[in-house]
Amino acid sequence: MKSLGTALVAAAILGSASGTAYAADRVLKVQTSQSASHVSLSYLTEEWGPKLEAMTGGALGIELLPVDAVVPRRETPEAIGAGILDGDMTATSYFAGVDPAFALMGDLIAGYDSADQTQAFCAQGNGKEVLQKLMDEHYPGVHVIGCGAYSREAFVSKVPIRTVEEFKGVKVRSPEGLAADVFKRVGAAPVSMSGSETYGALEKGVIDAADNSAYANNDSNGMHKIAKYPIYPGIHSTPFIQFTLSQDVWDSLTEQQQVALEVWYQAAFTGLRQKFDRLDQQIVARDRAAGDLTIIDWPQEERDKFRETAQQAWEDFASQSDLAKEAYDAHVAFLKEAGLL
Repeated sequence: MKSLGTALVAAAILGSASGTAYAADRVLKVQTSQSASHVSLSYLTEEWGPKLEAMTGGALGIELLPVDAVVPRRETPEAIGAGILDGDMTATSYFAGVDPAFALMGDLIAGYDSADQTQAFCAQGNGKEVLQKLMDEHYPGVHVIGCGAYSREAFVSKVPIRTVEEFKGVKVRSPEGLAADVFKRVGAAPVSMSGSETYGALEKGVIDAADNSAYANNDSNGMHKIAKYPIYPGIHSTPFIQFTLSQDVWDSLTEQQQVALEVWYQAAFTGLRQKFDRLDQQIVARDRAAGDLTIIDWPQEERDKFRETAQQAWEDFASQSDLAKEAYDAHVAFLKEAGLL
């Protein structure tokens, strides 16, 4: 638990972290896993923030804060429990060190072919329920509104990686847990760091490549200025973003406000997925025409090899806790039903 002094400092930051004016009667303070420069953060803030106010008749607004704005990225659930944040909209894989189930729920590496499939898993494949069990076990007082991905990530690299074999010896920025384990299995050297540190680490040669974000976000962050060999479409990551609120905050909302918030989340992330699918394709087409980047598209044979390695990692993580086994079983059942396994 954070000290009172730290909590007061964080509370003060909340009041000044954003210059956006909010007209709603109540504004939910939610820290995200997005950097301030990410297209995804500006899109949700500008396009969907006002819609929540409209949907609730001005009763509810939402302030989406960038990663590490108030508390370190791995501490948002504790901050929610302490009342420093109302909620988070953050990467579930950040908490992989707490329970291997968070790794499996955060990103089933090489498991899903599209972001749409991940949200279907959360909404209809028992994913949300498994994530709520995880919160109840490790972060009681956190209510899960929803989860899912908005993009299948591209891959940022300063060196050409055209095959599984060429990952050997490559220093890769990666979240802890399942992603790092898979990269180790193919011979890479994973390095853990915040997304906000990735550009500097690439520039200084601390890392050679990065499991970072969607192609459009990587473009807006300037990653491609120094990493000239992106892999697109991505080979590995469809990272889950959880949307949670304090249980106390959730319980204080009216039933109509709760329903509005659930519907808002589903609609906002559907819009975000559609935007990124279109935007990624537009920017990739532009970059291919310009010829400054070498955009690498792995052949299916290499993608299959990478997935086979990832499946071994899924099974190993599933054996590490009862909740990890439950998360694994839920994923596999959904993937089989969808014809993906």
